[in-house]
Amino acid sequence: MKQSDDDKFIPMTSITGGTETTAKKDVHFLTDQIVNVIFIGEEKSGNWVLIDTGMPKSHSNIIEVAEKRFGKNAKPEAILLTHGHFDHVGGIVDLLEKWKVPVYAHRLEIPFLTGKEAYPEPDPTVEGGMLAKLSSIYPHEPIDISEVVEELPTDQSVPFLPDWKWIHTPGHSRGHVSFFRESDRTLIAGDAFITVKQDSFYRVLVQKKEIQGPPRYLTPDWAKAKASVEKLAALNPNVAVTGHGPAMEGEELRTGLQNLMDNFEEIAVPDKGKYVNKNENNNP
Repeated sequence: MKQSDDDKFIPMTSITGGTETTAKKDVHFLTDQIVNVIFIGEEKSGNWVLIDTGMPKSHSNIIEVAEKRFGKNAKPEAILLTHGHFDHVGGIVDLLEKWKVPVYAHRLEIPFLTGKEAYPEPDPTVEGGMLAKLSSIYPHEPIDISEVVEELPTDQSVPFLPDWKWIHTPGHSRGHVSFFRESDRTLIAGDAFITVKQDSFYRVLVQKKEIQGPPRYLTPDWAKAKASVEKLAALNPNVAVTGHGPAMEGEELRTGLQNLMDNFEEIAVPDKGKYVNKNENNNP
């Protein structure tokens, strides 16, 4: 196993970096610099899973939170990935070397997790703020966790989480998935939509809460991104934890999603950039 060839620490954070939030009794997340790492399982339970693995060099922080929440030497039943961008798999190899657990991802994301294919390069020319301008320094080469990664079941069930299902939500990446629990309408959205304007350094720094489309500098297919938002909004979620930004719930969440759907081109799609009006190559 190995991290990407361009793996490196990215010196950016927000005022909530390092903080923890409980969105539901069994849904807890760590904000690792600027991205959320999600722990599904009740506190002190021996049965839990991890969703995404944060920024590069993040493994020690994730282990610390896991052991505080679930007990010394706690390890998850599995790691689930919404997708494999650098800020969602940054700690994965170090975590796997300690935990030795299976990893599950959508079949279309597997090439990016097995060293076979690199993601499209981030677009620093895209309309947006400082984080977009700096995106050329972000890692985009594939990791290789071939020996442990498996495809998510085709029936949309989620391993070790019988009350949840996974939903294919492409656009930001071709194998992006979100996770949903029907019983209380809890949504783990990944980067299908987010709750902070990710390309704005100031808004990320202060974590200004607002529903936005996926990060502009790393989204190559805007038509699919819009369809994914519509798919998630149709679930009428009551609580949403996204890849970036604070959790949202209730009317604020529903109103924000409706506004994003109604005004997707104005809110989400940049006016300029190399992926505007282009679909990702080979994105089924």
